[in-house]
Amino acid sequence: MATMSLGKNTIEYEQAGTGPDIVLLPTLLAEMSVYDEVINDLRQHNRVTRFNFPGFGQSTGPIEASVAAYADLMSEAMKSLGLPPETDIIGNGFGGFIAGTMAIRHGDTFQKLILMDSGPGFPAPAQEILRGLGNKAKEEGMGGVLDAAIKRMFPEPFITRHPDIITRRKECLSEVDPDLFANAAFALADLDNAPKLKDIKNPTLVVVGLEDATTPPALSYQLAEGIAGAELIELPEIGHCPQLQDPAGFLRVVMPFLGLS
Repeated sequence: MATMSLGKNTIEYEQAGTGPDIVLLPTLLAEMSVYDEVINDLRQHNRVTRFNFPGFGQSTGPIEASVAAYADLMSEAMKSLGLPPETDIIGNGFGGFIAGTMAIRHGDTFQKLILMDSGPGFPAPAQEILRGLGNKAKEEGMGGVLDAAIKRMFPEPFITRHPDIITRRKECLSEVDPDLFANAAFALADLDNAPKLKDIKNPTLVVVGLEDATTPPALSYQLAEGIAGAELIELPEIGHCPQLQDPAGFLRVVMPFLGLS
């Protein structure tokens, strides 16, 4: 792992492999280790860069509670590392919301876009859930949101069958800064990219786990309909983190799009 200083922020990142560049952005409910099960396959043919958002791992704040601020910060981090405009980005959950916003604001700085269990923004009821989750983290610490987060990440049968993965996810999430977790949750609650999807010109693949309890599949369908030329792949029986729940299935759908099959 390494870190860089960007203004008032410290950003933790990891680079592995050689070849064309891929950037991996994680969900709000995890940090960069959520890609551990697929990193070895991806880095066989590519240089893979993983980032942690402020409050996760060794990345620090402060940062404005807006997805645009996170998108600008990640774009700046990529520029600092000298990543070329041929770089492809994969974003999961919160990382997908950020990647989509990067395509709107900085789309000429990278090439292909994979949005995994993401959307243009949340409907009002879900916005209140996000704000409630953020407030609970601020009031009770991360221990107050662990169980709810796990239930939103994975379908119940997966939770039952894989206690080792669940334990690891809870350990990682418990180390997150609760105030910056809340900051990100509030940023998500306020996002509305729906009117701007037409501005995305990057070749886009939308991947959706049909059992996602965090970002309803309907939001992924909005992305696929709103982004010109976007491809859509549905994953039955998969929740919010396909790369962790079904690594082989994740690779089967993303590798061809990235030209790695």
